[in-house]
Amino acid sequence: MYKDIATPVRTKAILDKYGFSFKKSLGQNFLIDPNVLRNIVSQAHLTENSGAIEVGPGIGALTEHLARGAKKVVSFEIDQRLLPVLEDTLSPYDNVTIVHSDILKADVEAVIAEQMPHIDDIMVVANLPYYVTTPILMKLLNDRLPIRGFVVMMQKEVADRITAKPGTKAYGSLSIAIQYYCTAEVAMIVPKTVFMPQPNVDSAVIRLIKHNKPPVEVIDEDFLFVVTRASFVQRRKTIFNNLQAGLQHGKAKKDEILAALEAANIDPKRRGETLTIEEFGRLADALHPHFA
Repeated sequence: MYKDIATPVRTKAILDKYGFSFKKSLGQNFLIDPNVLRNIVSQAHLTENSGAIEVGPGIGALTEHLARGAKKVVSFEIDQRLLPVLEDTLSPYDNVTIVHSDILKADVEAVIAEQMPHIDDIMVVANLPYYVTTPILMKLLNDRLPIRGFVVMMQKEVADRITAKPGTKAYGSLSIAIQYYCTAEVAMIVPKTVFMPQPNVDSAVIRLIKHNKPPVEVIDEDFLFVVTRASFVQRRKTIFNNLQAGLQHGKAKKDEILAALEAANIDPKRRGETLTIEEFGRLADALHPHFA
């Protein structure tokens, strides 16, 4: 049995060996608790026939737990300084491939096709860099990858927004964008004490499982997200006022907005945070002829 990377003593020894210093600009916070890592991996329900995609492996703490539970692990690491570290720490595992690339620029679908040609069950499992959590999730969802879903750690506040329900303070355009593609739930809360260095905030692991088909069918998906973003320009304003301010030429098309709200059976005085995804879908379709 191999020694876990993710203990305070072993992590410090690896960092000292390579003279590694954390880069704040890359949002580097390494996990130092094997129990938390085991819990994260268990949330993904991997089998020996599964594939796992990781973003930002750091020194390989989560990667090795994935390697023990999955058939194949592909990790994207942007920091060149970590490549020799990972080659060392992950040397016991022959089912791991490290891709030196910025995940936001990578052709992930091509990497999956090359590295996991015969794997049908693929999950993204990662401790995401907090400063780019949302762009990474949206890119991987928009790329229409052949994956079952995500088990990812992020800032608790962002996790609350992603999993929020209509009528709550945290609910907004991000909640809708993610929940259009996936079911979303907080799987566990992770205290800041299990990281090196400690972040300023607590973290949460969320589980996202992709829908077979979206909860609402719309004429134009991109336009749906234009409408949802416009609806939350100023949270305290009504949906009618926000759409005027947030849609192109909205002020000149007040009558069209009112007519669309009526067609979608939505009171113009409601706030965006009270609308369900289904209601946003109806509204987007009603606005589409006038704004898209």
